[in-house]
Amino acid sequence: MPKNISINKLLTLLVLLNIGCSNTPKPFVIHISKINQERSVKITGLDVAVIQDIARDTSGANWQGLIPVYKMPADTEMKSYQPVQPGTYHIADGAVIFTPDTPFVSRQTYFVRYYQFDNGNKPADFIGGHNRPGSLHYVDLTF
Repeated sequence: MPKNISINKLLTLLVLLNIGCSNTPKPFVIHISKINQERSVKITGLDVAVIQDIARDTSGANWQGLIPVYKMPADTEMKSYQPVQPGTYHIADGAVIFTPDTPFVSRQTYFVRYYQFDNGNKPADFIGGHNRPGSLHYVDLTF
């Protein structure tokens, strides 16, 4: 019997080490700030590989799939129904710069919706009920 107990302890230890040493990447911390006399927004903290991959699309349409900019409505529960703020995206010094087609209105709140495509897509998230197939995780950052 003692031999079986030590094998069980060893297996338990291996399982715990595997769980504790998981290779989960650190989440990226996204920062936004107005620049160019508040005519543009600088978005930093995105994954460099993602920036480089999306930058290959010269139309700029893919940026709106990752970090679209919206005008905050008076009723904040209607945020998800707002049209995307039209404008252009470009990269400078490892950051994404968004310049709207029409200038930002002073004292108007805007927000950037950052879609976290890699967050919450592990099998355990679906099994545990924390995620549903087809759902996207995002964070709204206001400015």
